[in-house]
Amino acid sequence: MQLSRDTAEPHLINSYEPGRVRIGERWLAGSLIASPERLIEGWSVGAPAAVKVADLEPALALEPEIVLLGTGSTLVWPEEDLMDALAARGVGIEIMSTPAACRTFNVLVNERRRVVAALINPY
Repeated sequence: MQLSRDTAEPHLINSYEPGRVRIGERWLAGSLIASPERLIEGWSVGAPAAVKVADLEPALALEPEIVLLGTGSTLVWPEEDLMDALAARGVGIEIMSTPAACRTFNVLVNERRRVVAALINPY
Protein backbone atom coordinates (compact mmCIF):
# COMPACT_ATOMS: atom_id res chain seq x y z
CA MET A 1 0.00 0.00 0.00
CA GLN A 2 1.34 3.38 -0.96
CA LEU A 3 0.45 6.35 1.18
CA SER A 4 0.91 9.84 -0.07
CA ARG A 5 0.44 13.20 1.49
CA ASP A 6 -1.59 15.84 -0.27
CA THR A 7 0.77 18.78 -0.50
CA ALA A 8 -1.41 21.14 -2.49
CA GLU A 9 -1.95 24.27 -0.46
CA PRO A 10 -5.49 25.62 -0.59
CA HIS A 11 -6.08 29.16 -1.74
CA LEU A 12 -6.48 31.46 1.25
CA ILE A 13 -7.23 35.16 1.16
CA ASN A 14 -4.33 36.91 2.83
CA SER A 15 -5.51 40.49 2.51
CA TYR A 16 -8.41 42.62 1.34
CA GLU A 17 -8.46 46.16 0.02
CA PRO A 18 -11.30 47.88 -1.83
CA GLY A 19 -10.90 46.74 -5.42
CA ARG A 20 -8.45 43.88 -4.81
CA VAL A 21 -7.58 40.88 -2.67
CA ARG A 22 -4.30 39.08 -2.11
CA ILE A 23 -4.32 35.32 -2.50
CA GLY A 24 -0.93 33.81 -1.84
CA GLU A 25 1.54 36.36 -3.15
CA ARG A 26 -0.75 37.65 -5.91
CA TRP A 27 -2.94 40.74 -5.79
CA LEU A 28 -6.10 40.15 -7.81
CA ALA A 29 -8.12 43.18 -8.89
CA GLY A 30 -11.86 43.28 -9.34
CA SER A 31 -14.56 40.70 -8.77
CA LEU A 32 -13.56 37.05 -8.63
CA ILE A 33 -14.61 33.59 -7.56
CA ALA A 34 -12.37 31.57 -5.25
CA SER A 35 -12.46 27.99 -4.05
CA PRO A 36 -9.71 26.23 -2.13
CA GLU A 37 -8.45 24.72 -5.42
CA ARG A 38 -9.41 27.22 -8.11
CA LEU A 39 -9.54 30.94 -8.87
CA ILE A 40 -11.75 32.53 -11.49
CA GLU A 41 -10.55 36.05 -12.18
CA GLY A 42 -12.49 38.75 -13.99
CA TRP A 43 -15.90 37.57 -12.81
CA SER A 44 -18.40 39.65 -14.72
CA VAL A 45 -21.22 40.58 -12.39
CA GLY A 46 -23.47 43.60 -12.07
CA ALA A 47 -24.78 45.34 -9.00
CA PRO A 48 -24.99 43.18 -5.85
CA ALA A 49 -28.73 43.68 -5.53
CA ALA A 50 -29.22 42.33 -9.05
CA VAL A 51 -27.18 39.10 -8.75
CA LYS A 52 -28.99 36.19 -10.40
CA VAL A 53 -28.36 32.45 -10.41
CA ALA A 54 -26.87 32.78 -13.90
CA ASP A 55 -24.20 35.11 -12.45
CA LEU A 56 -23.26 32.41 -9.95
CA GLU A 57 -23.05 29.54 -12.47
CA PRO A 58 -19.20 29.63 -12.51
CA ALA A 59 -19.24 29.28 -8.72
CA LEU A 60 -21.87 26.54 -8.76
CA ALA A 61 -19.85 24.59 -11.35
CA LEU A 62 -17.24 24.10 -8.59
CA GLU A 63 -19.83 22.04 -6.67
CA PRO A 64 -19.76 23.87 -3.34
CA GLU A 65 -21.88 23.07 -0.33
CA ILE A 66 -21.95 26.78 0.45
CA VAL A 67 -21.43 29.97 -1.54
CA LEU A 68 -20.28 33.11 0.21
CA LEU A 69 -21.49 36.13 -1.73
CA GLY A 70 -19.43 39.19 -0.90
CA THR A 71 -21.42 42.25 -1.95
CA GLY A 72 -18.68 44.90 -1.80
CA SER A 73 -17.68 47.17 1.05
CA THR A 74 -21.16 47.00 2.56
CA LEU A 75 -23.84 44.35 2.88
CA VAL A 76 -26.38 44.49 0.04
CA TRP A 77 -29.19 41.97 -0.07
CA PRO A 78 -29.95 40.40 -3.45
CA GLU A 79 -33.47 39.39 -4.33
CA GLU A 80 -34.90 36.60 -2.18
CA ASP A 81 -35.42 34.30 -5.15
CA LEU A 82 -31.62 33.91 -5.42
CA MET A 83 -31.50 32.22 -2.03
CA ASP A 84 -34.50 30.06 -2.90
CA ALA A 85 -32.93 28.96 -6.20
CA LEU A 86 -29.68 27.89 -4.55
CA ALA A 87 -31.55 26.10 -1.76
CA ALA A 88 -33.45 24.16 -4.43
CA ARG A 89 -30.05 22.97 -5.72
CA GLY A 90 -28.96 21.94 -2.23
CA VAL A 91 -26.42 24.75 -1.96
CA GLY A 92 -26.34 27.15 0.96
CA ILE A 93 -25.63 30.83 0.43
CA GLU A 94 -24.43 33.43 2.88
CA ILE A 95 -24.65 37.09 1.95
CA MET A 96 -22.16 39.47 3.56
CA SER A 97 -19.78 42.30 2.80
CA THR A 98 -16.71 41.30 0.78
CA PRO A 99 -14.30 41.79 3.73
CA ALA A 100 -16.49 39.52 5.90
CA ALA A 101 -16.73 36.96 3.07
CA CYS A 102 -12.92 36.90 2.81
CA ARG A 103 -12.55 36.17 6.54
CA THR A 104 -15.33 33.55 6.53
CA PHE A 105 -13.87 31.86 3.44
CA ASN A 106 -10.56 31.25 5.23
CA VAL A 107 -12.32 29.81 8.29
CA LEU A 108 -14.40 27.41 6.19
CA VAL A 109 -11.40 26.36 4.06
CA ASN A 110 -9.50 25.52 7.25
CA GLU A 111 -12.49 23.44 8.35
CA ARG A 112 -12.19 21.60 5.00
CA ARG A 113 -15.66 22.68 3.88
CA ARG A 114 -16.60 22.76 0.20
CA VAL A 115 -16.87 26.53 0.03
CA VAL A 116 -16.74 29.01 -2.82
CA ALA A 117 -16.44 32.76 -2.37
CA ALA A 118 -18.04 34.93 -5.05
CA LEU A 119 -16.52 38.31 -4.28
CA ILE A 120 -17.90 41.51 -5.77
CA ASN A 121 -15.02 43.91 -5.42
CA PRO A 122 -15.26 46.88 -7.80
CA TYR A 123 -12.21 49.06 -8.25
